Amino acid sequence: MTLTAHDSSQLEALRQDPALHESTYVHAVYDNIADHFSQTRYKPWPIIAAFLASLAPGSVGLDSGCGNGKYLPLDQEGKIMLLGMDRSIGLLAHAQRAGGKGREVVRGDAMRVCWRPEAFDFAISIATIHHLSTPERRQQAIEALLRSVSSTHGRVLIYVWATEQDELSKRTVPDDPERAGKKVQDVFVPWQKTAVKGKGKEGESGKQEVHQRYYHMFEKGELRGLVEQAGKSLGLQVLEGAEGAAMPGLQIVQEGWERSNWYVELLRHAPHR
Repeated sequence: MTLTAHDSSQLEALRQDPALHESTYVHAVYDNIADHFSQTRYKPWPIIAAFLASLAPGSVGLDSGCGNGKYLPLDQEGKIMLLGMDRSIGLLAHAQRAGGKGREVVRGDAMRVCWRPEAFDFAISIATIHHLSTPERRQQAIEALLRSVSSTHGRVLIYVWATEQDELSKRTVPDDPERAGKKVQDVFVPWQKTAVKGKGKEGESGKQEVHQRYYHMFEKGELRGLVEQAGKSLGLQVLEGAEGAAMPGLQIVQEGWERSNWYVELLRHAPHR
């Protein structure tokens, strides 16, 4: 699957009205393909599953951009609680019954804090922020995550698609003709869906519909840079590793690349006494 780069007119439209661009090429698309999409999203990624398994019993968290809710059942058999949030009504209908039982879900915006500040012990944002079409909007989503978790122990895990795709990926990111050695970052990713017309002797029939979803593919270091800017905007000192445990602020616990994604784990905390 070769991803399609934006042409000049599409890029200009994106810059002029990013919210409209996302409404057309993200929100409307996912509402249209929700049932088909949900059938393909069921296997948790290992680092995310390990993060959820490491949480203390009684923890309450947010899955921002939960999609069909595939991570909501990873609640340690009810020892922790996850609230799923998404813009897509169609996907939330699946999330509401993820794992075959009732789940707590709410329709909301990843760039907004829809509850009191520091309401959660942890938050995850998996394959969501890359659908936001400007650096400012992506930073705002990270700020919303940081504001949503406790300032003394809040944990955050973020995943986004990478320009660096592995050998098992079905996606081909085109080269950027204006930046030697770099990949195009603002792309459309096609989703093929069969429009059912009726049933014949051989089952359902129909034509293939192609829906184009907007993605911003992240380069190495870009997610970390947004985290640092978000922390600075909130007045948090951003530190790395063990040195971050000695003072209040935002600690980068780990970051890396996994299966064509960049990820970062963060911790908000007060200093050890």
